[in-house]
Amino acid sequence: MNKNIKHIAILLVAIIVINIFGSKIFKRFDLTSDNRYTLSESAINIINDIESPIIVDIFLSGDDFPSEFRRLQKETKQLLEEFSAENSHIIFNFINPLEDESTRERNIQQLTQRGLTPMQLSVQESGKATQAVIFPWALASYNDQTVIIPLIKNKIGASQQELVTNSVQHLEYAFSDGFNKLISPKRRKIAILKGNDQLEDKYIADFVKKLGEYYLIAPFTLDSVGSNPQKTLKDIKAYDLIISAKPTEAFTEKEKLVLDQFTMNGGKSLWLIDAVTMEKDSLYNNTGKNVAVARDLNLTDFFFKYGVRVNPVIVSTLYSAPITLAMGEGSESQFQHLRWPYSPLANSNSKHPIVNNLNLVKFDFANQIDTLKNDIHKTILLETAPLSKLEGTPREISLNLVTQEPDPTFFNKGNQTLAVLLEGEFKSLYSNRIKAFKLSEEKNKSIPTKIIVIADGNIIKNDVIKNRPQELGFDRWTGKTYGNKEFLLNAVNYLLDDDGLINIRSKEIAIAFLSQQKIAAQKTKWRLINIALPLLLLTLFGLGFNYFRKKKYAS
Repeated sequence: MNKNIKHIAILLVAIIVINIFGSKIFKRFDLTSDNRYTLSESAINIINDIESPIIVDIFLSGDDFPSEFRRLQKETKQLLEEFSAENSHIIFNFINPLEDESTRERNIQQLTQRGLTPMQLSVQESGKATQAVIFPWALASYNDQTVIIPLIKNKIGASQQELVTNSVQHLEYAFSDGFNKLISPKRRKIAILKGNDQLEDKYIADFVKKLGEYYLIAPFTLDSVGSNPQKTLKDIKAYDLIISAKPTEAFTEKEKLVLDQFTMNGGKSLWLIDAVTMEKDSLYNNTGKNVAVARDLNLTDFFFKYGVRVNPVIVSTLYSAPITLAMGEGSESQFQHLRWPYSPLANSNSKHPIVNNLNLVKFDFANQIDTLKNDIHKTILLETAPLSKLEGTPREISLNLVTQEPDPTFFNKGNQTLAVLLEGEFKSLYSNRIKAFKLSEEKNKSIPTKIIVIADGNIIKNDVIKNRPQELGFDRWTGKTYGNKEFLLNAVNYLLDDDGLINIRSKEIAIAFLSQQKIAAQKTKWRLINIALPLLLLTLFGLGFNYFRKKKYAS
């Protein structure tokens, strides 16, 4: 008896020791092949600095939406559990704003006013089609600040399954980005170049507003270079990145020297260049046509030295966004979406973090970029579809083109480069050349830095209606949202990223879904296999067991 008590006591002590030891050591194991539940090092670095609670409210809750989005709900929950396991200050709650019928409409209105627009889905399950409304958003709050986190990653033409796959792949970046905005002070400075007749502020307002969530932004004019170039160069060196949004006035040699030395000192730059003078608005006149001519910005040698050339040709392609025109006369006229080859839709098959999992990007009267051989590493970010052609200038552009059926045999120039990333140690344009002004500290080779050149200034231009800037990339005529803002934001993040956040976008996650068509067609078969077959096998086992038992022990 005493021996048994002793064994029980030892067992109890062992259990207590194991529990105490286990409570001190915590380890989660990710057994998935794509490591989807393993947080990236960049994400961990971001949340390690959180020292007070971050409250995350997720509105993707409910049971009446498609199985694909229930999968997104599950993946969101599991990802947040990983964040919470890494830092217990991250607290999350799932809220269903549509659960209570009495407050449903009020909740929808309040969330919509905050920018959390609902998403309407077509649900096709068990052979039936219904409609469902969901809110694929989260709100993260920290120290009296709140950010909106999108859970859906839209992509034009994607099915619901593809939409969910893209969204799951984007989740870690979305939450890491949101947390980063809450806890990290703005420290990088961006200069929006003025003085060369760039786009007015109202036409870049939406993108600049988005950039303001991450960085310190200020306009910077190069006009003072004429009177005090040394001061201009000193002032611009205080910025980490310059953005030149569709300049239309040629740069002087003094301005180019300032920009060249900015690059030599490690400054990053984003250039949105039109090498051809042509605007879509100029076609909406009595004649419906205008002449496209080359635009001389005096930057050819500037970009050539760095390894690219923006050619004064117009890229047209069969894979493009439509133009919306009023067709008919008087009260009989109707708006129609018509084929328009001068608005290329560009994407990339690259896994580079700037363009990975990116929606289509819309251009207008884009030009072609050639990459030149030098020591600079070049990455093609965006290019047209293969069915493209190049049109030289001067050239008459007419709206009558929408009435003509294009001949595919003419679109035989293949993919055309529209945006390129340059990385490396750049050589100065003014090395061994007479300078436009005397430099107090001349540099002929840069420290490692980056430049992005985009052959279209309209990519950053938002519509303005009644003097109010609209969302960049949104086409009010078709209701589609293109990936312009996301692409440009990724580009800036990559140029300025010092914590690796942008690299989270490269994470690949494979999501497997059941075919709803096969489920509807084969549901009876699989019900029988999963329900009836086990019961049948159990019955046969019982009958066989009783039979052999009676036979063995029969007297």
